Amino acid sequence: MHPHDLIRRLETNALMFDALTRGVSEEQARWRPEPGSWTLLEVVNHLADEEVEDFRQRVDLTLHRPDEPWPPIDPAAWVVERRYNERALAESVERLLARRDRSLRWLGRLERPDWSRSYTHPPHQGMRASDLLASWVAHDYIHIRQLVRLHRDYMVRCLAPDLETGYAGRW
Repeated sequence: MHPHDLIRRLETNALMFDALTRGVSEEQARWRPEPGSWTLLEVVNHLADEEVEDFRQRVDLTLHRPDEPWPPIDPAAWVVERRYNERALAESVERLLARRDRSLRWLGRLERPDWSRSYTHPPHQGMRASDLLASWVAHDYIHIRQLVRLHRDYMVRCLAPDLETGYAGRW
């Protein structure tokens, strides 16, 4: 898959994030299916922070300054430290989509990037910029699946015991 195709998928995924958060109440956004799992609001804010502090920054460093160490990140800690679940959903989605838009514009302005360029520091030594770009898209899909699951589980919970969804097929 060519980097151009991966960038187009990042663009399409932004539309999916928007669609998967429309019409969601603040109650649903904060609903946690089980202790320790993430809420829809936590997923959205995680994606917004990863956009800037992980993927875009690390692709940039790998393309332009591969000898510079990557700043440390701790996405699991951010969920609590940054109080993702206390934020407003509409503002969180807007923030995610604005950050994705900036990433797409940045990617579009790159002049002849060398996607084969590799990062030189352990533990990710040898990771190419193209690997990071592909991982960015794959990360989106992991969380798109998570958002879909949260929608399904919330719906099933709200319908029970009056309605049953078994006819839909196996999840």
